[in-house]
Amino acid sequence: MRSTEHGDNLICLTRLWAFNCYLLREDDGLTLIDTGLPRSADQILAAAAAAGAPIRRIVLTHGHQDHVGSLDALVEQLAEVEVLAGDREARLIAGDRRLDDDEPANKLRGRYPTLQTEPTRTLADGDRVGSLEVVATPGHTPGHVAFLDTRDRTLIAGDALQTAGGIAVAGVVRPMFPLMAMGTWSKGLAKSSAVRLRMLEPTRLAVGHGAVLEQPLEAMEEAIGQAD
Repeated sequence: MRSTEHGDNLICLTRLWAFNCYLLREDDGLTLIDTGLPRSADQILAAAAAAGAPIRRIVLTHGHQDHVGSLDALVEQLAEVEVLAGDREARLIAGDRRLDDDEPANKLRGRYPTLQTEPTRTLADGDRVGSLEVVATPGHTPGHVAFLDTRDRTLIAGDALQTAGGIAVAGVVRPMFPLMAMGTWSKGLAKSSAVRLRMLEPTRLAVGHGAVLEQPLEAMEEAIGQAD
């Protein structure tokens, strides 16, 4: 697992060149954003030890396997850790695959693994988790959320956007990395969510798949335009 630092607070942890999760420094320790692929727990814990702080909480952008794959293993080793997920996505993580009446009747895509861990707290749009503001970004999944670091406006966007194989909104195929498009539930909502994220004017874009971008506004606008 490769570790790269971005700014004062963000550490990107990458496996297999394009699968990311993140550690974020807070006053009381570290927040882990997503848990990566299965069998990543020991490497994540080693990265936290290298950062010199304990993981206090785990927050999830969504429930696909490449984002929650090491959750159970981490919780087993971090007995007191708090686990947080968006309130809509928490239902999917728990195994409830029913869509709400006001949601597009599209087939759910991507793999949702069966987990032993349940969130200790659920999150709604606008909630705060330490320095992070929760931003509802449905599209890739019905309950997908992103997180904005209010200290420096770093945006951890999960799979709302990708940079692997070229920047793209969820649902737009990038031949060098098509997995995100294949796993996207609603392209229309994904584009609307990307527009919302662009309006936040982030200074840094950190995604689930691909490199972290500095000053990403022009690239985000390009991706939104291509989503048309």
